[in-house]
Amino acid sequence: MFTGPFINAAAVLLGGVLGAVLSQRLPERIRANMPSIFGLASLGIGVLLVIKCVNLPVMVLATLVGTLIGELCYVERGISGGVNGLRKLLQRRRTGNHAPDGHEAFIQSLVAIIILFCASGTGIFGSMREGMTGDPSILIAKAFLDFFTALIFATSLGIAVAAICVPMLMIQLTLAYSATLIMPLTTPAMMGDFTAVGGVLLLATGLRICGIKMFAVANMLPALVLAMPISALWTAFFA
Repeated sequence: MFTGPFINAAAVLLGGVLGAVLSQRLPERIRANMPSIFGLASLGIGVLLVIKCVNLPVMVLATLVGTLIGELCYVERGISGGVNGLRKLLQRRRTGNHAPDGHEAFIQSLVAIIILFCASGTGIFGSMREGMTGDPSILIAKAFLDFFTALIFATSLGIAVAAICVPMLMIQLTLAYSATLIMPLTTPAMMGDFTAVGGVLLLATGLRICGIKMFAVANMLPALVLAMPISALWTAFFA
């Protein structure tokens, strides 16, 4: 039984509801400053995971090749395009062909947080890690960040933010259950290298949230798939 996805989904649900209740009563300085703290926390988690690397060349190679594949396949653009397609469908149903400016801004913001919650490197890596090791710590740490993120967004977007917990829970549970099939094939070295690559993605996520460098984190996701095979090959031929 996995706990991380449920804790993460509950955090988004609670944060969204609380933010909708608080509405505009949350001070503007908190809304402006807290995202940088979220990014700083993500950087700290990333550093903690990177130092668990067993084979440094594996981490570097998996990150480089995985990101190259993601860039060539336009992974981030594909994710954004899929969610934007849903956005246009909702607009067409609710407002016809001409959406008011306020509604357009609302939908754009909602699309952004759907991607943030459901397609983030942290959530995908955390789900896979819990599926393979039973350790929910990454998703629990993400739950704390998502609670405050949902709270802040819900002050302006309302209760719709809380509803994002449903698709997010489904995605994370699917990834976690799929990862259990991989677990019997892994070694400690493979897990260490996989964890380190996930740490690199968290570092990129933190830098993006802080506005320091806008990494296309979704394009880096194939690195997680490559980390273990490359680690196994490296151990077989070079270790």
